[in-house]
Amino acid sequence: MAKALNQHHKIDLLVGGAGFAGLALAIALREALGETFAVTVVDPALGQAKSKDPRASAIAAAARRLFETIDVWDAVAGEAQPILDMVVTDSKLDDAVRPTFLTFGGEVEEGEPFAHMIENRHLIDALVAKAKELGVDLRAGTVGGFEYSANAIDVRLDDSERYSARLLVGADGAKSKIREQAGIVTHGWNYDQSAIVTTVAHEREHNGRAEEHFLPAGPFAILPLTGNRASIVWTEETRVAERMIALSDEEFHAELEKRFGLHLGDLTVIGARRAFPLGLFTAREFIAQRLALIGDAAHVIHPIAGQGLNMGLRDVAALAEAIADAARLGLDIGGVDVLERYQRWRRFDTMTMGVATDGLNRLFSNRSDVLRLARDVGLGVVERIPALKSMFIREAAGFTGDVPKLLRGEVL
Repeated sequence: MAKALNQHHKIDLLVGGAGFAGLALAIALREALGETFAVTVVDPALGQAKSKDPRASAIAAAARRLFETIDVWDAVAGEAQPILDMVVTDSKLDDAVRPTFLTFGGEVEEGEPFAHMIENRHLIDALVAKAKELGVDLRAGTVGGFEYSANAIDVRLDDSERYSARLLVGADGAKSKIREQAGIVTHGWNYDQSAIVTTVAHEREHNGRAEEHFLPAGPFAILPLTGNRASIVWTEETRVAERMIALSDEEFHAELEKRFGLHLGDLTVIGARRAFPLGLFTAREFIAQRLALIGDAAHVIHPIAGQGLNMGLRDVAALAEAIADAARLGLDIGGVDVLERYQRWRRFDTMTMGVATDGLNRLFSNRSDVLRLARDVGLGVVERIPALKSMFIREAAGFTGDVPKLLRGEVL
């Protein structure tokens, strides 16, 4: 039976945003705290029968352990392509040869790839199905506003229905309305770069190899998908990216092939081509009164290291653990101590990754021959020191620092 509008629902947690982070948080807490823990997730996309997200994402090993722990990974494992090998090159666009400066084996542990590639729609659909199975209340809509009352945050949806929650979580993306309504400002800058994203089919097998070609305009990444397919993340200056997107199919194919090369045979563009502006933005605070931000609502970084999604899932694991621990002790899950624990856990890691990706982008996205020589020497040094390469792999896999339980594959 449909719920009556304007009814005031009393719940424990309301999550604004049904992307990877919002859904994973709702599922993790429902599994940890049981059916008496009332969770509602609100997002306009929940009105669709299936996800229409055309993108693909790299799921680091730690994030994959999270999805395994919340019983979602088995539903998508057949659609996930393990990254078994990775090569890094540095060249100019018209160079006849692209020398390989750095290679990575793809395992963090024996038999455990450091990452998998998966199309977003498969994982979103699996998360939605799991949330429904657990009885999470999924609502098509948006958070229209909120105000505070005694021991609660009163949330109004865009259809005027109201919820009284102990905690509101903003997981509604880089342009978060929840963050804006809470008065939390962001610090950062645009790069005047955009990432062109599409999917291609190719003639030869990729054998699970990911490639990152550092070109003067920015990185050009070839990321393997199941079958003879790859996801392309192609960085250009924004004005150039806009021109590339507007090209005819034949012209776009020619520009793509110039960067992709012919080592995998003939190419066919099989996905929509879209351009996403790039920048570095971090919320000044990840928390406010009875409110927490996760994922892109809290931080946006450059995709040069493929860590944006995985940073959001680290937020999920940390916040879920803080909430579950508090709930079991009979504490207020929206209390200051709980939220400050989450913020302390995530701020340093977020700032460190933001500085690292910003530095990498500035080092590699330029036309300076001096910087090119310096970075190529640096890549060569890393290539020759196995312990250093291993450290980078573990960092990319999400196994460094104070790792929350879910990312270690442990139940809450």
